[in-house]
Parts: sequence; structure tokens; C-alpha cells
Amino acid sequence: MIGNSAGRAFIGSFTSAGGRGITAAAVDRDTGALTVLGSTDAVPDPSFLAVGPQAGGTALYAVGESTPGVVAAFALDGDVPALLGPVRAVDAEAPTHLALAANHLVTANYGSGSVTALPVLADGSLGAASSVLRHEGSGPDAGRQEAPHAHQVLADPSGNWVVSVDLGTDSVHVCALDPATGALRPHGETALRPGTGPRHLAFHPSGSLAYVLGELEPTLTVCRWDAATGRLDVLGETPVLPEREAADDAARTYPSEVVVAHDGRFLWTANRGHDSISVLTLDESGEQAALVATVGCGGRWPRDLTLDPSGQWLYAANERSGNVSWFAVDAGTGVPQHAGSVEVPAASCVVLV
Repeated sequence: MIGNSAGRAFIGSFTSAGGRGITAAAVDRDTGALTVLGSTDAVPDPSFLAVGPQAGGTALYAVGESTPGVVAAFALDGDVPALLGPVRAVDAEAPTHLALAANHLVTANYGSGSVTALPVLADGSLGAASSVLRHEGSGPDAGRQEAPHAHQVLADPSGNWVVSVDLGTDSVHVCALDPATGALRPHGETALRPGTGPRHLAFHPSGSLAYVLGELEPTLTVCRWDAATGRLDVLGETPVLPEREAADDAARTYPSEVVVAHDGRFLWTANRGHDSISVLTLDESGEQAALVATVGCGGRWPRDLTLDPSGQWLYAANERSGNVSWFAVDAGTGVPQHAGSVEVPAASCVVLV
């Protein structure tokens, strides 16, 4: 048995596409290598995972990207996660992301264009949904932006706000979450350039900047974040692919994830279609991002990127090639160098404990 103090990874996958559900793996911190321990298919299509503290250890949380959508908590006492309490409905369709905030688990529901809050109980299990907040609006891409499509949700670095990124409305929503009642209250909305289709956001280590990655256009929008007021302001855009490659319609790219280095010097994006990882440098202020390199993702259709706590290893979940690759990050340049991979069918995300 692998103890909670050892390095472990948990990999989500699409059971509807042949995935195993949630795969547990041991992590070799010296080499970055993953060794599969086992898996569970207790929830359908656990496309995104999150970890959080529970009594006596750590709990794992997973969305079930299904219709109707569900979410579940898992105990991590053994090699393979075990259900912790009942599977809960999110009262929405196709949840794609989740995060812990204010004693609650919050989900972004792509199919319904909404955000759901569920209380986290003392033992780490989940209570029934306490509130659902639906976004409003649309965008210029009739095929993808006919309605709201919340794609990501996360707590801001101060812990005072819940931020949700909506691909369908080309905007980032900010809301307040009452820790006592679980009520979600709209606070603000920041419009991005129409048609960019924002998918995911990552905060700078300073907590005063945020970087929003577009899925429908390979762009990164740099924003200033004011935690005191819950205000997000756009500063500018930068491409995440070389111009000639971004314009190649025969190989259209759909960026999926953005990750910022722990010291704030670099930023990486995963690019589906182009099947690459882009490396951007950040200036001292963090307000200027510049594309410096792209490298292969070690597979096809990289859906997620994860940086380990040391900042030395970067992991890519490659959905269509069915593998997770790991890369050694060059401390001077930020360029990742492929170091290995492990088979995980229909891989969708990686989280580390």
C-alpha cells in the first residue's frame, strides 16, 4: 500500500471512450515517472479531479461529465480511491471542472452553462447541492457559443471569490459564496474579445494577475485581478502559437490548459490539434507574456497540464493517444524535455497529492 505521504497521481479519463475512470499512480519524485496502481470506474466520465483535506488525510473529488451531471468524493486510504459517501447530483448537465472554496465543492457545468455549490461535510463527503447559479449570454460562434458554457471554476488566491470561465459567453464571471449556506451570489462579469472562447484561467503567484486561455482562438488574455474588490480587468492579449501555425485552418488548434510556474517566470499552455506545449516567458511584472517555444506533447490531443510542487516536472494528459507524458522543465529556459509516458486510455486530467 502507498501511504498518503508518498507521491501519488490521480488521472481522470472518459469511460465512454474506453477510459478506466480514475487511475491511481505512484510518482517517483526523482524521475517524474508514474507507475499505475489501479483504477475505479465508480463515476461515469470523471473528466476532472480535485484534491482537498479531510479528517485525517486527503480526499479526492471527481465530476461525472454526464447528463444528468454528478460529483463524488473518494477516500485515499488504499492504493485505489474508494467512494466516500453518496454520489451527488449537481442539478445540471455535463460538469467539466470543480474546485474547493469556502467549505464547499463548486462545479462548472458546461452543458447547462451554470455553477453548482455542494457542502463538504466533516468527513470529506458531500452533501446535496445547495445552490446553482446560471450564466446568461452567447457568442459569435453559432456552433459553440449559442448559449452559456461554463468550463472552469476556481477560488481566487484570497479565498474570497469564486471565478468561473465561460466559453459560450466570452467572459469570466465572479461570484461570492456564502460558507454557511452555500448560496452563490453574482458579483461581476468581465467581457473578453468576442469569439476567443475562454476555457481556463490561471493566477500569477502574486495573486494580482490572471491569465485566460482561449479555446476557440489560440490566445492568452492577461488580466489584472483585484482581490479586495473582486474585479478583473483586461490588460492585453498574446498568441500561444507562432502566427503562421495559428492561421493553418487544416490543423486548427484548440488550447485546453494554462499553467504558471511557481516562481512566476514561465507559463505553459496545452494545445490540442497542434498537439504541443507552448512555453511563454513572463516579465518581472507578470503583465507581459512572450511566446518562446513549442514542443511536442508526447501524444495526441493534450487535454490537461499539471506542474508538480517542486516545479521540476510537467505532466500532459493526452486524450486521443491514451497516455500521460511527463517532462523535465529546464530551470533556465522553462522549456520542457520529454522524459517518459504511461498508458492511460482516454486520459483527461492529472492531479498530484
